[in-house]
Amino acid sequence: MTMNADVQLLPIASMRPRVRMPSARTGEWLLLLSLLLCWSSSFIGIRFTVDFAPITLVAFWRNLIAGVVLLPFAVLLGPRLRLRQVAIQGLYGIFAMAGLILGCGVAIEQGVPTGIVALMSDMLPLAIVLLSIPMIGQVVGRGEWIGIGLAVCGVLVASAGSFHVGSAPGWAYALPLLGMISIAVVTLLQKRLPSTILPIHQSLCIQSLSSAGLFLALSFADGRVLPPTEPAFWAGIAWLVMFATIGGYGLYYVALKRLSSTRVGNILYLSPPATMLWGRIMFGEPFSMGMVVGLAITLTGVMIASRHGGEHPV
Repeated sequence: MTMNADVQLLPIASMRPRVRMPSARTGEWLLLLSLLLCWSSSFIGIRFTVDFAPITLVAFWRNLIAGVVLLPFAVLLGPRLRLRQVAIQGLYGIFAMAGLILGCGVAIEQGVPTGIVALMSDMLPLAIVLLSIPMIGQVVGRGEWIGIGLAVCGVLVASAGSFHVGSAPGWAYALPLLGMISIAVVTLLQKRLPSTILPIHQSLCIQSLSSAGLFLALSFADGRVLPPTEPAFWAGIAWLVMFATIGGYGLYYVALKRLSSTRVGNILYLSPPATMLWGRIMFGEPFSMGMVVGLAITLTGVMIASRHGGEHPV
């Protein structure tokens, strides 16, 4: 049997059906979407718990349980922990986890309206962008500035309904700003000093336990350390541990390793409207037309900033 010279055998691999793999861009957006859902979900856990315990006690049990859950993995998996790394990660935890909670919580206790507190904490992505210029030499282009400006406007529109001036002492209004700046600085330090970074499960374990230690001291000062026994409290703690702490902070650090700090920050502009949607779905809270308009403006800004964004170290 002879074979026609004009007939060519195709490689076996070329005869297989092509499987279209998801693009890297799709994977990045899935990561950012998961981060957004987990980051904004902390509101749900807090709603379940604050009726039974002060925020410092909630934060203590939330971070303690998260740290204990991660501890076996941190000890058995990954590189051997060095004292310097543990100390640095412990400081990161105090500033990143405890700083924002304390700043916002104490401000509210002093009488700062929650709308102002939320608005200041929602400016975290803008702080990351502004601080990234001197800290890590990031270059922000015109298109990205336009997107960031739109995103900020969207947050202002969405938050306008809850914004009013309170009668708290002047120094209390600086606390949410300081808490927001603390987590922004930690975010950029982890970009600036990659030698201090551990695998996600190890760093998150150390940060959770260090912040739990701080909240334990504050709970002792308040005279209450034992948790409530109500099932709703523990349901809220479980939610905070799995979604807000392990999910939210874990995905936040994963995204920081893979993407630029401004791109990670940009997606967090959607956290306020996402939180409002959580409240609407879970608790039937109002969702006004202003919130819808703000969400649309913010989403447009995030898309523009992400399209033009990039990290260009000097």
